[in-house]
Amino acid sequence: MNSQISLDDIDALVFDFDGVLTNNQVHLNDKGDEYVSCCRSDGLAFDVLRKLKKPSFIVSTETNLVVTSRAKKLKIPVFQGIKNKINTINEIAFSHSFELKNILYVGNDLNDYLAMQLCGYTACPSDSHQKIKSISKFVLKTRGGHGVVRELLEDIFKIDIIKVLYSN
Repeated sequence: MNSQISLDDIDALVFDFDGVLTNNQVHLNDKGDEYVSCCRSDGLAFDVLRKLKKPSFIVSTETNLVVTSRAKKLKIPVFQGIKNKINTINEIAFSHSFELKNILYVGNDLNDYLAMQLCGYTACPSDSHQKIKSISKFVLKTRGGHGVVRELLEDIFKIDIIKVLYSN
């Protein structure tokens, strides 16, 4: 989609974890330990969001140490074990005085559907569920776990990452 949007229009960005920041696959070892794949270029994109003072959050249905570890490394707040993402979005908006119409929610599956309808801006990876694609303002070219946040910054918001990272 070609809609005009500026990062200035956004109060906060909310990301689902599995299928957005990961490729939606889980690997298990014989002890039941889970492993997922995340994209390092998204880590750089989160550095840019922090430098631009744009609050970001992870809201995940899962409760998993993998999510905790990744959020800690990215230095973003995480809400886990969330069955009703609408309540969490409302809590984030209320506690930080964000306007719901100015929140960008990035989701990929049906458990994101109602929360996405609550937010003013929505985006999803290219391999998202069809119903999610149908309500997303931006259907990205990137698949989940392959640089979704990076594409948002570079292609949707037209952010020059080098300029932001290396400016004083």
